[in-house]
Amino acid sequence: MREILQEILGTLLFFVLFFGIGFILNMLIKTTWLPTWIYVIVVLPLGVWHFWNPELSVLAFIGVFTLPFIAGIGGALTSGWAIRALRRGGYKMF
Repeated sequence: MREILQEILGTLLFFVLFFGIGFILNMLIKTTWLPTWIYVIVVLPLGVWHFWNPELSVLAFIGVFTLPFIAGIGGALTSGWAIRALRRGGYKMF
């Protein structure tokens, strides 16, 4: 039960973390999809490299880390959609 709660909480934190980072990057750099590409090209491979355990099977690794990684890309994509909606709404700051 404890592991399931940690998985749910970790997934939620990944989403919020990458939404926030993506939103701030979008405001500062004025590019809509750059945080998504940074996540796919930099964060995802570094996350796999850092958390890889040779004693863990590939199936177990995929089972444990799939949801947080998907939540992270979801947060990065959602930040891009939010910034795009704000720009279309006429907000010049974004």
